[in-house]
Amino acid sequence: MPKYNLNLGVQAEAKAAEFLKASGYQILRRNYRSKLGEVDIIARDKDTVCFVEVKCRLSDKFGKGSEAVSGKKQGQLAKAALSFLKENNLLGKSARFDVVSLDSCGPEEKITLIKNAFELNGRFTY
Repeated sequence: MPKYNLNLGVQAEAKAAEFLKASGYQILRRNYRSKLGEVDIIARDKDTVCFVEVKCRLSDKFGKGSEAVSGKKQGQLAKAALSFLKENNLLGKSARFDVVSLDSCGPEEKITLIKNAFELNGRFTY
């Protein structure tokens, strides 16, 4: 990944974390990685553990950031989420997948939070 894109991603995740905090979320972890995948931000919204994917777009040429969470990416997020829940003895807790979309990153960016952005169909084990 080009260094510019990496820096953009780091900045977007920092902005998303601040946005989530201002929205009442408690940030538990950023850039969680396991052998099964990675999650940009893991947070708590009241009693729910939220696995948050952050997407940033400089333009709408390729669609909005929120539209970039493909089925394959959803599966990867699910596996990483299961790993985190198991590692932290949280399998009995309520959990969901959210997306924070930063569109037109820059001075006039629009930040959108999509709670329950997707549901998982099928079984996910590891």
